[in-house]
Amino acid sequence: MSRARAFLAGHGLDLLVVATALVTAAGTLLRDDLEHPDGPLFVLGLVGITSAVLVLLARRRFPFAAPATTWVVCAALSFLDEQLIVNGAGILIAGMGAAVLLGSVRNASLSRLGLAIALAGAVTVVRNAPDSTTDDLISVPVMFAIGWLVGWSLRERTERTEAAEERARLAELEREAAARVAVAEERGRIARELHDVVAHAVSVIVLQVGAVRHRMPESSTEDREALKNVEEAGRTALTEMRRLLAAMRDDDTAPELAPSPGLDDLDRLVRDVRAAGLDVRVEVRGEPVALPRGLDLSAYRIVQEALTNSLKHSGSDLAEVVVAYAPDELCLQVRDHGHRVDRARVGADVAGSWGGGHGLVGIRERVKLFDGDLDAGPAPGGGFLVRARLPLGAGS
Repeated sequence: MSRARAFLAGHGLDLLVVATALVTAAGTLLRDDLEHPDGPLFVLGLVGITSAVLVLLARRRFPFAAPATTWVVCAALSFLDEQLIVNGAGILIAGMGAAVLLGSVRNASLSRLGLAIALAGAVTVVRNAPDSTTDDLISVPVMFAIGWLVGWSLRERTERTEAAEERARLAELEREAAARVAVAEERGRIARELHDVVAHAVSVIVLQVGAVRHRMPESSTEDREALKNVEEAGRTALTEMRRLLAAMRDDDTAPELAPSPGLDDLDRLVRDVRAAGLDVRVEVRGEPVALPRGLDLSAYRIVQEALTNSLKHSGSDLAEVVVAYAPDELCLQVRDHGHRVDRARVGADVAGSWGGGHGLVGIRERVKLFDGDLDAGPAPGGGFLVRARLPLGAGS
């Protein structure tokens, strides 16, 4: 059934043109009036009137020339046979279709020229008809002019539709580009934040290796040399990390001198959010455990970004935060009770008030960093829910 619909949508008008041509040819062959010509003139008229209809099959390739040819040929045939055009119902349909097509030509100047051709052709056919009246000279061209106006209105509607589709396409491309930029910026921000965590760990390793090397006896030459190589490799790694961080940092981004926050700093975050106008209730489930530094930082940022979204976009006066510790994972849940639930569409463009991140983009990237799961969207019963699960083993 769908194939039939697709075929009719693509070729239905072509089938109608062919059917009209067959009806026109049959009507011409079955004429019984005594005035019609015989012999070669009759064959010429039959071929001409059939061709005048079939030329509309070329309307896609020649949107102006094809319907204009229909009217020019019909006007010319009216000189050959005065009743050839006016007696055929099929050619009337073809003429009206040609008028509509001329009105829908994209080029406005050509479309107006098409109107002139259609009106001139209609006047010529009516004047050559033996039984035409003054009323016919007015009513027939007006009828085809109305057909042209229909095509003109369809053209404007099509142009508006195409313009709207183009704007939507460009807007979608801009959204995708903005989302890619936001992801790249957020990943850079996450990398800069985690740099301190990794650099601290590597520094501790280098210092401890150096201390062990200096305490070793001089006779352990090979072991001292191995530890020296480890120490030098660690210092080289630290230097490269600092160089990479400098390359990633924006020119106008100052280095962060304050210690990296973690879940132990939630109380301070809650106070800031409450001062901004959103009441926050925090519930801790399970026995808190020491988290790897990078995971602890990302967990804090996830809660921070979720509360920022609630504060800026929910219209709610209450948000609930649940921090649940399990043996193998950390679960974070932030829910507000606002009446606006469209942030699932605009989350990629939301910037955090405190963290400087990109809302749901930042949350998604941090969860992905630790191979976790994220569920963000309208909550059952209203409001907006962000739920993140972070495997504890991923941060080890």
